[in-house]
Amino acid sequence: MKTDFEIQKNVMEQLKWEPILDAAEIGVSVKNGIVTLSGQVNSYAKKLAAERAAKKVGGVKAVAKDIEVHIWSDKQKTDLEIAQAVVSALKWHAAVADEKIKVKVENGFVTLSGQVDWGYERNMAKTAIENLDCVKMVVNEITIKPKPIAGDISEKINSAFQRYASIDANKVKVSVTANNVTLTGAVRSWSEREDAEDAAWSAPGVNQVINNIVVEEEELEFS
Repeated sequence: MKTDFEIQKNVMEQLKWEPILDAAEIGVSVKNGIVTLSGQVNSYAKKLAAERAAKKVGGVKAVAKDIEVHIWSDKQKTDLEIAQAVVSALKWHAAVADEKIKVKVENGFVTLSGQVDWGYERNMAKTAIENLDCVKMVVNEITIKPKPIAGDISEKINSAFQRYASIDANKVKVSVTANNVTLTGAVRSWSEREDAEDAAWSAPGVNQVINNIVVEEEELEFS
């Protein structure tokens, strides 16, 4: 298994590999496989890129996000201008039912609310605005419209896991209560954990996915 020092070194190297990032702006500390990112960047897109980069590194069990987004004063937009940009981005995104989504902006923090039919619509609404200028944070409070959930939903989600090359379906368990799906088990990487959650969200009728999967680095066996 990797030591915290090795994980820290790998995360720092991965940050340097991301074209959008200036690795010098981001601090990295690691304790028991949990990575804490700190520092200050000038866009929300950079903050997300740093978090995604850290999650790609083997041995990372979780990522604590202490990076702050600070918009340069000459680039700052008013909340009204940001709200107009958000509404426009949602309108032109083919996978988003923009008429069902409400937007609130306060000091550059964007909150999305409303109700949509599918989990992917909820996720795509957030994705559609993450790269907009002057957005400091996106809070996704969009809910899924309740609908009858299939009795074999666990089987369908497990079948989806089998189709994902990145997921070891034997190590992830699915339980369903009402319209809520809970995932448990242990996987090899943070990206595998997120792929499992994405697959669960794709099932019809799912209102919430509770991801309790833990990330455990596989130990190498030597003969």
